[in-house]
Amino acid sequence: MTARDGTPRGPLAGIRIVELDAIGPVPLAGMILSDLGCDVVRVGRGDGRMIGGGVLQRGRSHVALDLKIPAEREAALDLIAQADGLIEGLRPGVMERLKLGPDTCLARNPRLVYGRMTGWGQSGPRAQRAGHDINYIAITGALHAMGGRDAPPPPPLNLIGDYGGGTMFLVTGMLAALLSAKATGQGQVVDAAMTDGTAVLSAMFHGFLADGFWQDRREANLLDGHAPFYRCYACADGKFLAVGALEPQFFAALLAGLGIAQDRFVQHDRSCWTEMGALFAATFAARSRDDWAMLFADTDACVTPVLSFAEALGDPHNFARGTFVTQSGVAQPAPAPRFSRTPAGVDHSREGGTDVATVLARWG
Repeated sequence: MTARDGTPRGPLAGIRIVELDAIGPVPLAGMILSDLGCDVVRVGRGDGRMIGGGVLQRGRSHVALDLKIPAEREAALDLIAQADGLIEGLRPGVMERLKLGPDTCLARNPRLVYGRMTGWGQSGPRAQRAGHDINYIAITGALHAMGGRDAPPPPPLNLIGDYGGGTMFLVTGMLAALLSAKATGQGQVVDAAMTDGTAVLSAMFHGFLADGFWQDRREANLLDGHAPFYRCYACADGKFLAVGALEPQFFAALLAGLGIAQDRFVQHDRSCWTEMGALFAATFAARSRDDWAMLFADTDACVTPVLSFAEALGDPHNFARGTFVTQSGVAQPAPAPRFSRTPAGVDHSREGGTDVATVLARWG
């Protein structure tokens, strides 16, 4: 599909992807690839609908196929033969048992990029075990580093394992392998594991540990809530502010906004952090979140309101950039990132059920 000015809709226009219906990181990966211009076709039993599917499954059509039925499996292979890539999120070995493993698919389409998304990866002692985001990030060290020192680590939604360590590395791997296939004519398998991806996201902290800049325990470091100038504070109305005044000039602006003398504290003198944090907490608690947000709005104190999902839709910055859009009455994030020549967008014309013949005709 093209934009109104005739430019391709998204930088990946013309790339064809088969997405096998799954939960977790795969639907978001399919959404991102579709937003970027890929023609993504979801394959699975029934109508393929899922909770949140109005957003996560946007921009792509669905073909109802039962892959356990030989004739329908062959129909799926017909799609795969014409695709540039495939993404799936089943446990290791399941696709092989369905006779749709990498060997079969690459024999049919040697240039295919076969993306495999799992929590534990395709190999290793846990590869066949069940798990979810919280389990995958638990063995990487990332979960251990989060939360207060006197409480269990909190589940960080499923943003870190499923989406940060999973989706984003699956998409990155697919893009890299698609470039390679375009150059060489040879496809390959992308083994994306949430444990691997989350470990990579933690690279900076391993560097900090090696340099003696990080203690391997919670709430004892600069970025984990220990520093009074890098944490959240409650306000008079029970809402919260996020404070990130790491650099000295930002810390000075924070003190000025709070009405605290510039020489009251030495920013990185940890012996005064307890007193500093208590004073900050008492000061912020005296006014509402939005009062503070207005006071700091035109400063570089790095103080922002902690918004709910619903509140984020109306934030002036988000509104000005069009960070969120509404489609069919459903508010949702707009495609990202942004491109100067081939703008990304959602192709709603492809949404809904279809059949293999229709897709193959569209794919030429």
